[in-house]
Amino acid sequence: MLTDGDLQALWLTVRLAAIVTFILLLIGTPIAWWLARTKCWWKGPIGAIVALPLVLPPSVLGFYLLLAMGPSGPVGQLTEALNIAPLAFTFWGLVLASVFYSLPFMVQPLQTAFEAIGERPLEVAATLRASPFDAFFTVAVPLAKPGFITASILTFAHTVGEFGVVLMIGGNIPGVTRVASVQIYDYVEALNYSQAHRLALVLLVFSFVVLLAIYAGRRFRPVRGV
Repeated sequence: MLTDGDLQALWLTVRLAAIVTFILLLIGTPIAWWLARTKCWWKGPIGAIVALPLVLPPSVLGFYLLLAMGPSGPVGQLTEALNIAPLAFTFWGLVLASVFYSLPFMVQPLQTAFEAIGERPLEVAATLRASPFDAFFTVAVPLAKPGFITASILTFAHTVGEFGVVLMIGGNIPGVTRVASVQIYDYVEALNYSQAHRLALVLLVFSFVVLLAIYAGRRFRPVRGV
């Protein structure tokens, strides 16, 4: 059976993943749209920055984010100027770190979905006097719906599975920053393998269901002609 601490860690993990997914939908959608549509020379550098968390060790990203949230860092100075408590070792610090770490898992599937739409549907919308804003919400977003679903599921799942970044930014505070992956780490350190196995099995089943949903969605995705 899962302990109260396990359930608390799971609830904190789900809450973190849901908030991060929502924030990245708001932030990642315009970034992905711009990357899919622009022909600017700096599309490459911006795309590389977005994809950086895919190849950067979590400890490196966590270290620099921790410095940024510190008293001398830009985020730390901003929170001090706004009379807000420092973000390091808080839940909202985890949210900020997870937004950076999960950014490519939202942006890249959306960018691929927007690029797959092509120019013709948007050109047809323009001939019907639809503004770019209207064309985006009435044409691009519906056509890119599978991309939104995949990006949201991947972002949520990736945030659930985070370890290195959340440990460096949030530490291990019960009910505040101790997410499920950190809880498993604690069990392993204490040689409590049976309890670690129970909690790990929950995350394993969750990961399998996520992948099953993604592949099922791709299999039954309708084909659109352009």
